Amino acid sequence: MATRVGIILAGGTGARVGLSIPKQLIKIAGKTVMEHTIEIFQNSDALDEIFVLMHPDHLDVAEEIAAKYSKVTKIIAGGETRNETTQRALAALEGYPADTKLMTHDAVRPLLADRIISDCIDALDRYDAVDVAIASADTIIEVDDNRVITEIPPRHRMRRGQTPQAFRLGTLLDAYERAWQDPDFVATDDCTVVLRYRPDKPIYVVEGSDHNVKITEPIDIFIADKLFQIGSSAAPAHTKPSEYHTALAGKVLVVLGGSYGIGADIAELVAGFGGTAHCYSRSGTGTHVERAEDVEAAFADAFEKSGRIDYIVVTAGILNRGRLADVAMDDILSGIGVNYLAPVFAARCGLKYLEQTHGQLLFFTSSSYTRGRASYSMYSSAKAAVVNLTQALADEWSDIDVRVNCINPERTSTPMRTKAFGAEPAGSLLSSKAVALTSIDVLLSSLTGHVVDVRRLDGEGGLSRTELEARRISEALAKAEAGEGFDSDF
Repeated sequence: MATRVGIILAGGTGARVGLSIPKQLIKIAGKTVMEHTIEIFQNSDALDEIFVLMHPDHLDVAEEIAAKYSKVTKIIAGGETRNETTQRALAALEGYPADTKLMTHDAVRPLLADRIISDCIDALDRYDAVDVAIASADTIIEVDDNRVITEIPPRHRMRRGQTPQAFRLGTLLDAYERAWQDPDFVATDDCTVVLRYRPDKPIYVVEGSDHNVKITEPIDIFIADKLFQIGSSAAPAHTKPSEYHTALAGKVLVVLGGSYGIGADIAELVAGFGGTAHCYSRSGTGTHVERAEDVEAAFADAFEKSGRIDYIVVTAGILNRGRLADVAMDDILSGIGVNYLAPVFAARCGLKYLEQTHGQLLFFTSSSYTRGRASYSMYSSAKAAVVNLTQALADEWSDIDVRVNCINPERTSTPMRTKAFGAEPAGSLLSSKAVALTSIDVLLSSLTGHVVDVRRLDGEGGLSRTELEARRISEALAKAEAGEGFDSDF
């Protein structure tokens, strides 16, 4: 029997958002809000089982969504209040051990970090109740019924509560049993129930995240949408070459712009892991990616050779800098063609192949997409268009199970960057192979509609996890090519 259960509370109606459907069924980045939330729980190693509590009028939709996720074991009709909904989840846990670790989370918080889940579950080794909160940047005030300030608590002690909240099953059960005996019982969350009715149980607070927003008001939909756009996701990493080899064996990849840099590295890694990679570029195959007929011909060629296409990756790019009034018209048109029209043509020409394999289309953007900057007007606007294209296609193709994602790498060591900026200090750039490795993680994931950041973070020897894994996997592949087999440590 599972000992770590995630409970997703999706009983709301969406009245405050002003929609005819519950807010958890709004689509953002190609999936419903609830799908994003379930997927986070599904991918977490800290949880074994998932219950979904859904508004009674939409149980059929919840069942259809939940069928995609193996950890979801129960779909339960929610109650009229938050507390009644939690009580129904507790009733469904009858027979589970009292020390079962359970976590309750709002379905309308689709940007939860896995780190928070793990921290909460780990904290239950020392506490029977755990909350999640962040510091308040604003001064908190208390007012009376006449809107007159009665108290201004010290801000350094104030926190803004979030979910998830985590508990030992026995503690939350007992707290609710006592609460229902109180005729004045009112609570807006489960930690309040424990605080009031089991005051002997300290509630530990785990640090939350500013990204862990709750969709309650119309503005929250806009905020969540933008947070998805600015790199809210991380692909589940495969840290063993053998895992990549199993996942990629028999798969076929097509790269547009794969003659060097990130595209070439993706193709090399896929081939090393037992897949088949076809690369097309102007310098390598005479393929002009800004021409629809060339893109169509490339896909037809790959399909004729391999009989299928599982992944299409568009890494082709041009970086022309300069003030708009000074940039030659030919450079403007070529930039639009390669940076934007190529992804559009890849989508139009590639869909019929990806639909057969339920595959994935992967684009590349740049940090320039988040804001327009002088001398980057054409480049940054094209990269912003690619992000919007990613999310639009993820939505359009969600019903045919074709995924679309976008990689947003930090400054990366590629020939295109060297040509634009010259030599840069050693260690200041990501390696193209590290970006390629994350790209493969995304291709093998169930993500869709996401912009995935690749960043340098301090790690062993100043290298990020991605950099370290790329180095180790490259070493393992070299051993395999030499006939030594994969290192058992992988």
